[in-house]
Amino acid sequence: MPTVKDVIVRKPTEAETKECKTWPIWTCGVSTFDWDYTQKETCLILAGKVTVKDRPGNGTVSFGAGDLVIFPNGLKCTWQVAEAVKKHYNFE
Repeated sequence: MPTVKDVIVRKPTEAETKECKTWPIWTCGVSTFDWDYTQKETCLILAGKVTVKDRPGNGTVSFGAGDLVIFPNGLKCTWQVAEAVKKHYNFE
């Protein structure tokens, strides 16, 4: 079972940023919610600050505007949105 240690957070290349801009946009206000990944997700964070905690809460990963984030298939986590999020996303 994947954990937040398997989440990749890095700055995107120019080519990645260009590709991400063709993807749909998702937004979310300040909130906390559980999420189970049934597919790999890649997203480019345009705005906001988030901490993701794996369940049952063994670790955390944080990211914000300008980060490219890759979530593995099978991750069970809790999103803690500290500042409203806007992101491009793609499921594989």
